Amino acid sequence: MHDARPQPERAGSATRRRSSRMLRALALMGPAFIVGAWQFGPGNLTSAIQAGGEYGYTLIWVIVISTALMVVFTDMSVRIGLAARHSLIETAKRTLGRWWGICAGLGVFAITLMFSVGNAVGAGLGMSMVFGGDPVLWTLACTAVVAALLFARDYYRVFERMTLFVVALMAAGFVAAAVLSRPDWGAVGAGFAPTLPSGVGLLLIALVGTNFSINAAFYAGYTTRERGRAPAQYREATLSDTVPGIVAPGIMTILVIVASAAVLQGTGGADASRLGGVLGSVAGPAGSLVFAVGFAGAAFSSMVANASAGGTLLSDALGWGNLLRDRRVKAAILLVLAFGAAVTAVSTAAPIELIIVAQALTVVVAPFLGLLILVLANHRGLMGTMRNRWWQNILGVIGWLAIAATCFRLVTTLL
Repeated sequence: MHDARPQPERAGSATRRRSSRMLRALALMGPAFIVGAWQFGPGNLTSAIQAGGEYGYTLIWVIVISTALMVVFTDMSVRIGLAARHSLIETAKRTLGRWWGICAGLGVFAITLMFSVGNAVGAGLGMSMVFGGDPVLWTLACTAVVAALLFARDYYRVFERMTLFVVALMAAGFVAAAVLSRPDWGAVGAGFAPTLPSGVGLLLIALVGTNFSINAAFYAGYTTRERGRAPAQYREATLSDTVPGIVAPGIMTILVIVASAAVLQGTGGADASRLGGVLGSVAGPAGSLVFAVGFAGAAFSSMVANASAGGTLLSDALGWGNLLRDRRVKAAILLVLAFGAAVTAVSTAAPIELIIVAQALTVVVAPFLGLLILVLANHRGLMGTMRNRWWQNILGVIGWLAIAATCFRLVTTLL
């Protein structure tokens, strides 16, 4: 009679193979998680809290679609980073003309300046929620810490490992916050069906702009090159890094909407401080603390990623280098940090309003960046076998039309 049970040696070999695959997958994580951390900043959280507090679970579908389109554009940027011999900006200059690259670099840099204000405000707010004290002083302290990290040996490695740790911390915090808020899970499920409440206006633009962030997708080509990834690693890296790195912030955004809808809807106000306070009344001090830790982690990791991206893209546009170890890149990163801290320190506007307006304005530059990624990803001589396939172009055009429509809606709303 044949014994179907696995033999000890075969079972041991299978276990070793599984362990090896898991370790290899963990080792590949990093570049896309940095992109996701940049995207999942205080602006994203603030928009999500307002969406849940004012419209309940009805806008969850916006996050699902935005995240799917974000994966498509991040994948294109990663493939360009793998196939091209130069950075994305330098490749655009050589392939399409000098001004294409310069405009793209300056455009992303301008976006990072806007984000820097939201990140600085959010970092101070988040740390004050955890430890107490003046949010502005915490903003200055966080800025000083990020500036000091910039001069660490092998800054990219430090940056990547810190980001992975903070993402894991945030995920635990927001899962706990969503569960503690005791949501109506049936209503949560209904939120995946598209409906558009009246009066959503600028908030819808902010949700799309922060969850389908083409400027963050553009930076994926740079983090891929910083990591030294090879074209042969594309498939494995897609499954281990690109998809989970972008889907994770999408899931966390949905969890924030769920928690906010459960405890703030109909209470007449929706911001991070109120959500933390109400969670505390529902679940005790632990409720406030887990949300505050998640918010602070999101703000701090986004501050690091945003400044690094802005400095790199500005330096690359001006031909000063495009690697984080370059001195001019570090100087440009410090410029982004200083701008965010200075505006936060002197501004008299409400922090939440600053974040929402800053995030919504980012979609003005996004259509140009999206077009640039689409054109480069279809360049036969540049991309070779990594060129876009027909279905990737269909999804890419849908994504570009979505961000262009969002931009048009923003302009008409503001005018």
